[in-house]
Amino acid sequence: MIKHHPTQALLKDFVSGDLEASVAVLVASHIEMCAVCRGAVQALTEQAADEAFAAVSGMQSSTGNVDLMWSFDPAENLADNFDAEEAFLGQGNGCGDGSALAMIDAITETPQDARIVLPQTVTEIEVAGKRISLPRSLKSIALKEWQGMGKLSRARLALDDDERRMSLLHIDKGGSVPTHTHKGFEITLLLEGSFDDEMGHYVAGDFIWLDGEHTHQPVTQDGCVCLTVSSDAIHFTQGVSQILNPIGRFIY
Repeated sequence: MIKHHPTQALLKDFVSGDLEASVAVLVASHIEMCAVCRGAVQALTEQAADEAFAAVSGMQSSTGNVDLMWSFDPAENLADNFDAEEAFLGQGNGCGDGSALAMIDAITETPQDARIVLPQTVTEIEVAGKRISLPRSLKSIALKEWQGMGKLSRARLALDDDERRMSLLHIDKGGSVPTHTHKGFEITLLLEGSFDDEMGHYVAGDFIWLDGEHTHQPVTQDGCVCLTVSSDAIHFTQGVSQILNPIGRFIY
């Protein structure tokens, strides 16, 4: 059962289109996995629509000019919201599942043009003998080659978002990341498996935002696959593990 979710403020920024691209993709991926947050996004989207239409009505009342209705197009101003959120909410059938996923497919469909060499994108990966479906929000983002180090392996996602890095991270059975903190922030969405740290137990769908105020050591018994966004390298904090700091950017 998913216990860790984006904050209400973060979901509100998602609805209003104010998040950085990589963070928005990770929030969208969580929403796809979490019925609770789909409901919250639906409520926030409806609230944003009500506020926009109320603003139009207020402008009309204060000026007495009916033509203002046509100079302010709420559909245009809310396009970013509805293009993204209706895909998750499935407002056409009220269920937020079948039609919503079809709408995401339509929005993220990569145009086919024989004159253009497109990057390779994937909809599922195979890790440790298991096939794992990726969130639809990743559909049009190319996945780079996997790199491994012990029980850790990582594949970058080709999303240009300033200094932020988006990756798929696999920790094999019995693996762990040495105790560390973060120079910037790190957002983790658990896609498959589970892991534990000093702050709790995490399962598929959990959304975890950590920064320099947190120190932890993720450990997995059965293995896990995470989607991560980091703004800077991790910093190992204990004993011999501090020697690893020069390679902390491997996970970043």
